[in-house]
Amino acid sequence: MRIASSSHEVVELFEWACERALRWAHPAGRIGVVDADEHHPEGRGTGVYLASYWAGYAHRSGFYARDFAHQLVGAHLLGLQEANLAMLRCFAASATEEHGHHPVWAFNFDGSYLAIDYRGPDAFVREAPAVYELVEAGVLAYRWSGERAFLDDPVLRGFYRDAMETKPRVGGASIFDGVASYNELPGEVLAEAGDMIASEYAACLATGRVERALALRERFAREWTGSGASQIRGFTPDGRPVTGWGRENSWFMPLKGIMAEPHAYLDYIDEQAWGPGRPANVEALTYLPDTFFRHGRLDQGWAWMREIFAVRDLPHVAGGRNGDYPEVSFTLVSQVVEGLLGLRPDGTVRSGLPEGIDWLEVSGIPVGGKEITVSKVSSA
Repeated sequence: MRIASSSHEVVELFEWACERALRWAHPAGRIGVVDADEHHPEGRGTGVYLASYWAGYAHRSGFYARDFAHQLVGAHLLGLQEANLAMLRCFAASATEEHGHHPVWAFNFDGSYLAIDYRGPDAFVREAPAVYELVEAGVLAYRWSGERAFLDDPVLRGFYRDAMETKPRVGGASIFDGVASYNELPGEVLAEAGDMIASEYAACLATGRVERALALRERFAREWTGSGASQIRGFTPDGRPVTGWGRENSWFMPLKGIMAEPHAYLDYIDEQAWGPGRPANVEALTYLPDTFFRHGRLDQGWAWMREIFAVRDLPHVAGGRNGDYPEVSFTLVSQVVEGLLGLRPDGTVRSGLPEGIDWLEVSGIPVGGKEITVSKVSSA
């Protein structure tokens, strides 16, 4: 893809993100280390890599369900469809009866389970939103690429069916027991979380389960009440509602569209994320542009993109630099195309540009097996 714009800042951001994201990609057949992590930096053996890309910590030799689901559109835009299909098939194939139809959380680039997150069939990391996000990701991959394998591959079809028919096992205190939320706050045990129900809702819509989606939305409106800090964002195993700032289980509710009137809550999310509730890990911030763009709040979405880009050279909490976390570059790519341009996989384009960007054009965008150019001029 190629970009041109009145804003030198968005050009610099996009070109950096494209170049940086492609550095994380592996061609099929490459030989490299497996089971590398902070305790085994040299890895524990080698393997023949699948077409794949880093989706998780750069010091670990693999890809994670949560990161993969969020990076998938950016990867498609960068021409990594083969990797998207190979990686999605890994997750789908691992959702066996032995695993309770729950996909394994992390894989080495050769398709084996990443040891630091997999101890055995009854002890591997399980975070419920990932199940539904992987289903939604598969449908998104088809809509952007037109590649029928994302729908027709028997392994993927079986996974989509089982994932939507089998409730994830949650309610544990440890991620190895099964948790309801991506927000791994110590001591907060939830039986249901905002990011879990919102991701289920989005997966229902993606797979055409409209009645179930409507029922979830109606139950959410009826039971998940409140506003701002009083908004319910989860329930404990004994049925008590949980409110306050919950990071992922707060912003996933408007991100996935389950909230009927989200704008007051979006103000609360913005206030918390810029203030005392700001996540320390930059990859958590990468969801915020998507959240605001979805609801037409272009200036806030662009402000968060600029912030994420501005801190790319600062230290990451887990080591290295923020820009070395792959989710940063992959999501900035997709946020330029989906967010700033407002391009959807059906070829329609949302109107408007943020303040400070007078015009923007991206050419060579892959949609449905073709390449298109989208140009947008501010109406301000």
